[in-house]
Amino acid sequence: MSEEIDFLKFQGTDGYIASSSLVDAVNAAIALERPLLIKGEPGTGKTLLAEHVATALGMPIERWHIKSTTKAMEGLYVYDTVQRLNDARFGEGDVSDIRAYIKHGAMGRCFRAEKRHVLLIDEIDKADLEFPNDLLHELDEMRFTVSETGDEIVAQERPVVIITSNNEKELPDAFLRRCVFHFIDFPDKPLMTQIIGVHHPHLEAQLLDQVLLKFYWLREQNELRKKPSTSELIDWISVLLRAGMTADDIEQHIPFLGALLKNEQDTEALDQYHERGGQYPSEWSDLGPRYNN
Repeated sequence: MSEEIDFLKFQGTDGYIASSSLVDAVNAAIALERPLLIKGEPGTGKTLLAEHVATALGMPIERWHIKSTTKAMEGLYVYDTVQRLNDARFGEGDVSDIRAYIKHGAMGRCFRAEKRHVLLIDEIDKADLEFPNDLLHELDEMRFTVSETGDEIVAQERPVVIITSNNEKELPDAFLRRCVFHFIDFPDKPLMTQIIGVHHPHLEAQLLDQVLLKFYWLREQNELRKKPSTSELIDWISVLLRAGMTADDIEQHIPFLGALLKNEQDTEALDQYHERGGQYPSEWSDLGPRYNN
């Protein structure tokens, strides 16, 4: 019975609108005790998901944000040889105590914790190709050895591991086999309306309609190199509200375009569209049948 309760534990939160398929993926990962690999466009809430899973499950969270120079060992621990050398030179600290110079990373802290954690490994595809495979043994066994001291660190509680990827590079098959996978589809109009309601619950209906119309129209423009994301839409609405904009104000143009488009090629593409006589849409039928629901 306890396993069934655990499986049904995550149902989303008031601050994070999750699709039923995403909820199922989170709960499958919890039930199988496997990492959850989340892919999707930037700005679709991959990183934010881990925060809300931790909130919903009542767990602390450890965040490991991956860079191009990150090595897998850093997630477990680092041996601070520089600090030990400085202490030996200047007479500060007990240099005979090697353990004092072992600094545990996000994975290491989760393994050592008495309470179960959520572990976020964010943007794993930024690291080199061998990085995911270097994590396999520790993620499988939930233990590692500190070679400088011989201490074995064994996880008291297996963390809920959530791994995000922006699909910048392919991940190894051996790594993928050990994960539960979910791709966050870009929200359709009804789901986006719910998401906006979380962040801007009192948005006037006509303004919301015009905002969504212009936003999805922009995403339909093939000339854009970087289509605006959900997070940029939320920011754009915030700017519109602070400026006191109404639905009429954005019916014929898109103010504060810099909140939506983030490079000069895209703004130039929009300028060229207008130079060719292109007009902004005034109703949903201008976007085609899939938006008319």
